[in-house]
Amino acid sequence: MGFRTGASPDQRAVETQIDDEMLALITQLTNEINWYMRERGLTRADLAARMGVSPGRVSQILGGGENLTLRTLAALSTALEARFDVELSALKDGDTYTSRGAAEAEAAPTANHHGLSRAKHRETRLRH
Repeated sequence: MGFRTGASPDQRAVETQIDDEMLALITQLTNEINWYMRERGLTRADLAARMGVSPGRVSQILGGGENLTLRTLAALSTALEARFDVELSALKDGDTYTSRGAAEAEAAPTANHHGLSRAKHRETRLRH
C-alpha cells in the first residue's frame, strides 16, 4: 500500500500486485461475512455485542478499508460461531491480479445481495 522511494519498476509492479490481491481478499472476506450474517438475521450490533466491541468498530472492520489481522478474523469467526475456509490455488492462464481483484470486487457484492443458498453463493462467487 505504497511504494518505497527508489523502488525499481519491477518492485513497484510487485507492490501493485500485492495491493490488488489484498483488496480482492478484503472484499471477498467482508462480502462473505456480510452474507453469512444476512443469512442468519444478524445485525452489526449483534456482531459487536458478541465480539465485545462497539458497533462502530464492526463497521470499520466490515467496511473493507483496513488490513484485517488473523486475530480479528479469529474474533469474527468465534463471534459468528463459524470457521473460514482458506484455499490457495494457482492463477489460471491470462488471470492477473488486477483483473481478478476488480472482477471479484464488482461481482461479489451483487451475488451476495440475493438470498442464495450457501452452495449457490460459493458457485457464483467462484465463477468470478
